[in-house]
Amino acid sequence: MGPGNDTLISEFLLLGFSEEPALQPLIFGLFLSMYLITVLGNLLIILAVSSDSHLHSPMYFFLYNLSLVDICFTSTTVPKMLVNIQTQRKAITYAGCITQLYFFICFAGLDDFLLAVMAYDRYVAICHPLHYTVIMNPRLCGLLVLMSWIMGSLNSLLQSLIVLRLSFCTDLEIPHFFCELKEVVQLACSDTFLNNMVMYFITVLLAGGPLAGILYSYSKIVSSIRAIPSAEGKYKAFSTCASHLSVVSLFYCTSIGVYLSSVATHSSHSSIAASVMYTVVTPMLNPFIYSLRNRDIKRALKRFLGMSGTKGTINPG
Repeated sequence: MGPGNDTLISEFLLLGFSEEPALQPLIFGLFLSMYLITVLGNLLIILAVSSDSHLHSPMYFFLYNLSLVDICFTSTTVPKMLVNIQTQRKAITYAGCITQLYFFICFAGLDDFLLAVMAYDRYVAICHPLHYTVIMNPRLCGLLVLMSWIMGSLNSLLQSLIVLRLSFCTDLEIPHFFCELKEVVQLACSDTFLNNMVMYFITVLLAGGPLAGILYSYSKIVSSIRAIPSAEGKYKAFSTCASHLSVVSLFYCTSIGVYLSSVATHSSHSSIAASVMYTVVTPMLNPFIYSLRNRDIKRALKRFLGMSGTKGTINPG
């Protein structure tokens, strides 16, 4: 297949973690477990927020959306990898790869934007508590989430469209467990200058922008907490943003770790291992962080699970 014959491309090969047959059951079991925990944990958060009227507030509205995005984010990559391991095939169709690429970029961007929106929510709650309900009104909350979805979708659409213009030759092996943008672009045998420029520009703009907003919000939050005279007041104020701060730290530390590992080493295995941290591990841990550090969530989960158990024991007659 020569350059320019991109219309003849039928599939890519996802090399995954290891070609050792003995390791495949272990990898399959590990990722299946993490995927099920991720879906179940985030689904419980969604059901708890939906069913408890005490959680119908901006903070939990954003948490609801974050949990929904985390389920979608993980579902974009892990199921296909599990199917490939189970069927002992590594192939993903060209259309399937572009589709996976689109949704992966979209949900990764949404995670980024929602974390920034949640940081702004905590900033208003702690720095302007008397005006919180006025500022964080339902209309603004809905608009912030809608804008996050629009920006995430437009970003992924742009990145996917400029991949479609590339021509690919005979080497169609992706040294990853999903169609990662950088790896796909590197396989092209046509000019990738535009792709690389757009990729790095958008990364700086859409990743650096929300991160700057988060850092600014927390700098103001820290200043406000330090001004609180009582130790109990400081603890109460800090506890309202501790869960979000933990999730932000986990998300950005693992994302930066992936970037640094790709720069420091050319080993595909180390890059894949680092990618697992923010693509699979972080969405899995988010529900635990919020449920373990948040009394309202724990109370709502107990109430919801108690209601489910009660309904399950009712004898219809």
